Amino acid sequence: MKVDGIDKKIIRSLVKDARVPILTIAREVGISGAAIHQRLRKLEKSKLIEGYSMKLNPVIIGYRTLSFVGIHIEPSAILSSIIKRLKEVPEVLESHYTTGDYSIFVKVLCKDNQDLIRVLETKIQQINGISKIETFISLQQQIDRQIHI
Repeated sequence: MKVDGIDKKIIRSLVKDARVPILTIAREVGISGAAIHQRLRKLEKSKLIEGYSMKLNPVIIGYRTLSFVGIHIEPSAILSSIIKRLKEVPEVLESHYTTGDYSIFVKVLCKDNQDLIRVLETKIQQINGISKIETFISLQQQIDRQIHI
């Protein structure tokens, strides 16, 4: 996928604010709104742009404890069945198959520490094939960004 300077300007504008009007981007870039639409369709079709989304502030809706959980799995465990069960846990936001000490590393968002304990004990630790977990509570996030293009 070849991305030229105009594509980069469009992408940077949308990464900064996905709600920016197409005509605003067109004026900044110096091409027509129709040309912006065409380029966006091309970028979407190439899968460079995976989608557009809204970002919620979890604290405002009562979720204050963000943690990362390293998961050790039993040698005989089937990874796909563990992932299937993790997908059933709404507090699990992300799951990564990793190298290093853990087979799986998940990002978990809970209302508070007590809620985290409940999720760990009644949901995650109960999944067949999980032998051990280690939990890291995030005290503060300093960086949250998209890759720069």
